[in-house]
Amino acid sequence: MLRLATDTGWWLVTHPDHARLAGAFAARWGNDLFASPEPRGHVLAGIAMHDDGWAARDAAPQITRHGLPSAFSSELVGKYSAFEEIDLVDYLAVRERAVALVAAENPYAALLVSMHTYNLLTARADRSTIVPAQLPLLDDFLERQRSLQQELHARIADDAALAAAETAVPRIQDHFRLLQATDNLSLLACVDYRQAATLLHPLPLRAGGHTEVQVTSAGVRRFRLAPYPFPEPELGFEFPARHVLGKEFATAAALQESFHTAPVEMLTVTVTQ
Repeated sequence: MLRLATDTGWWLVTHPDHARLAGAFAARWGNDLFASPEPRGHVLAGIAMHDDGWAARDAAPQITRHGLPSAFSSELVGKYSAFEEIDLVDYLAVRERAVALVAAENPYAALLVSMHTYNLLTARADRSTIVPAQLPLLDDFLERQRSLQQELHARIADDAALAAAETAVPRIQDHFRLLQATDNLSLLACVDYRQAATLLHPLPLRAGGHTEVQVTSAGVRRFRLAPYPFPEPELGFEFPARHVLGKEFATAAALQESFHTAPVEMLTVTVTQ
């Protein structure tokens, strides 16, 4: 779940809906400066499906020890230090399920999702917030993901429908970076992040090479990107959210009742030059 505070409560966005927004960004990605992803269908599938494993958990939102919706928020942008608020065993099961669900349909897309998960839990995770006795659980999970990535890459390398360039490690790395970028832009949008940020990694250019994309807030869920990666000078994207009343909840059941009785509303994020 992702959360954004309001005067009277919270906007809540599910992980799958956040990922669909990332997929919508990826579907419009590319212009005279930035390269579009190829093989397009596989890459867009990986980006749009990368959080499908969260669907069951997000259907029953939980609360933190302080009674807040347990969710990604603006305070966590740029870091990953919330392990003290989650059950690690449950969390890793969700992450593993997310990769497995995609792998059952699309090995290429699953490889990107696994790379995203691995990066999140290595380069971006704060291991100090994990109970030391549970660190072997994380390390075992990461080893399984490394093994799975080797298996998935072997499968796509043998796929006659894919060109050699499309299965080459540099191309896959570029697609991983695009997943990271659009995922991050979606996170910024869903929590209406107001500080300067980047889309994490240098991204591939049509003329060769890579460049970092800077993001600045230009108003409510409105972001200016430079250099700009989309074909139109301004684009709007919709995503579903529910507004729950109340800042704190005595029980998870109370939050769940509020969440399920709230109507689904469409919010808009705008990206501009």
